[in-house]
Amino acid sequence: MKGRVVITGGGTGGHLKVAKAFIDEFYKRGTPAIFIGSTSGQDRTWFENDRKLKKAIFLDTKGVVNKNILGKVSSLFKIAKEVNHCLNIFDTADVQTVISVGGFSAAPATFASILSYGCKLYIHEQNSKMGKLNELTSKFATEVFSSYLEKSKVKDYPVSSEFFDNARVREKIETIIFLGGSQGAVAINNYALSIAKKLDDLSINIIHQTGKNDFQRVKQEYEKLGINADVFDFTDDISKKMSKADFAISRSGASTLWELSANALPALFIPYPYAAKDHQYYNAKFLKDKKLCFICREKNLTSQVIDKILTCDVNSISRGLVDSINCDAIESLVDIIIENNQ
Repeated sequence: MKGRVVITGGGTGGHLKVAKAFIDEFYKRGTPAIFIGSTSGQDRTWFENDRKLKKAIFLDTKGVVNKNILGKVSSLFKIAKEVNHCLNIFDTADVQTVISVGGFSAAPATFASILSYGCKLYIHEQNSKMGKLNELTSKFATEVFSSYLEKSKVKDYPVSSEFFDNARVREKIETIIFLGGSQGAVAINNYALSIAKKLDDLSINIIHQTGKNDFQRVKQEYEKLGINADVFDFTDDISKKMSKADFAISRSGASTLWELSANALPALFIPYPYAAKDHQYYNAKFLKDKKLCFICREKNLTSQVIDKILTCDVNSISRGLVDSINCDAIESLVDIIIENNQ
């Protein structure tokens, strides 16, 4: 493959999981990549000490969305400054391929790839609704990959093999896992506590990811109820937690949604109501249209919702999820990129 590969983007776990999938695959093929991210967000935590990288570079950039006028101008000025920095990096390292996984962290390297002669841009869009940066730059990309776009050459989402390895077809609901993501979701936490006694009376086990900020409160509430739930704030072994469950109640960020699908774990998705373009709802709707999940808005969460879940055909949904995603997505994506860059 000609030249060095840059993988850029991040800010949040969803973007960074896809970045890691690309990093690991290129390393496996003997081509350690350069990662370009931001000093803001979670980028440094994920990749500062990643030995599979040729180099990790973190730029002084921040997001533009949800900022006032002065904030937007300041963010755009920093991005413009770092574009020039990226052009120098590309020239020095002979970068000919840039893979953007989205998020504000991707902006400088993505724009630099467009301005750099002979450099090819590839975009991976995680969500059903394209982010602002990807929307703006996709017309310059050699390929845009997405699980939701019909024109994408690879429709499968890059999910770690551990979720497939721990997959099983569910027969009945004996354990429910509540997932609010690494940051947690108070609405999901409160809903879990409101139905916990009902689940316990039915001998249904509870696994609950609370997020760091709400861990102590939720743990204490289960103790008050006398329920021996598996409560944790964050874990690196989430695939093993999923594999123990027969049903999930979860946010519908793209990574979590496809990890659950890879694990063949049926789910009720509760979309984050303030997600850009309501993309979490549309992520889940993609599966719901195939009768492979349930969706409920936060404001509509009631005890009747769980009654419907407990009587669903969990086996049929689980079997359908097995066929919803293939395990070789990242290999297929990298195959296309390498073929285009011979």
